[in-house]
Amino acid sequence: MPVVASFLYRDGKRAEELPLSPTARTFGDNEFAWIGLYAPTADEMATLQKAFGLHQLAVEDALSTQQLAKVEIYGEQSFVIAKTAHLEGDKIAYGQTALFVGRNHIISVRQGSARAHTDLRAQLEASPQLLQKGTDYVLHAIIDFIVDGYLPIVQTIEDKVLAMEKHMLVAFLEREEIRRIFRLRRQVILFQRLLGPMSEVASKLTNLDLPCIDDHAKPYFRDVLDHVRRVEGTVGGLREVITSVFEASNLLEQQRQGTITRQLAAWAAILAVPTAIAGIYGMNFDNMPELKTQYGYFVVLGTIALLCSLLYYRFRKAGWL
Repeated sequence: MPVVASFLYRDGKRAEELPLSPTARTFGDNEFAWIGLYAPTADEMATLQKAFGLHQLAVEDALSTQQLAKVEIYGEQSFVIAKTAHLEGDKIAYGQTALFVGRNHIISVRQGSARAHTDLRAQLEASPQLLQKGTDYVLHAIIDFIVDGYLPIVQTIEDKVLAMEKHMLVAFLEREEIRRIFRLRRQVILFQRLLGPMSEVASKLTNLDLPCIDDHAKPYFRDVLDHVRRVEGTVGGLREVITSVFEASNLLEQQRQGTITRQLAAWAAILAVPTAIAGIYGMNFDNMPELKTQYGYFVVLGTIALLCSLLYYRFRKAGWL
């Protein structure tokens, strides 16, 4: 069985390693088991089901990787699914952690989650006064650990978007950069969809009377709810920033194109003067008296220079050049 850790805790302290077997075990009032598994098989979950009386529907949900975050009640047990997330390049990868909570046991089943609970367990074991309060405090610690992993994802994406925004101000965005903006926007939208159910989970844990979750633990879950809502607000702002980066890039590109168009039009108008004059004198008519003028060549050149200079001055003053 892919057991990450399985220990019995007595009075908030680790007492002994707990071997897993299909035989149910009796726990004292001051004892509980904390078992952590990663990607178990159906047979391995069946062993835990027999040992701790887990509901069949909850076991099936724990083995699935397509569940939304939720809270369910099965007799004297609470069942919670929390969605995990981590970055893989520009993509947000998702997993889930299913939690079976009873008075004397808490079982976490991770599927696709990149963050193990090893450090969290060590942190809680360093505070026996919290572990002594029971499994609901362990449940809070795990969910809080999962939610705390959301903010670095948002901050990393935000840094990437701000870097693209800075680059956008000095140069055109390339096609691949525009594609990347839309990929990041899509990732943020999908992440936003995850946060809604997670907010509902934290709200239910805060406000509903659930088995194995005492009233004195609810302020801790209220703190988790605040964290989720803070991330929701940040993600909503980030989505707007990504949209504004693309819109601003589009406007700047149109502005640059307009500037270039005006410059080309101005130079075309200036060049039209010598082109027109040269065209007239290139017609080779016999009756063109000015062709016989001694200083006609220099007069024409001066006229061209004067007219081009006047046009250049006007366009320059108008901001076209």
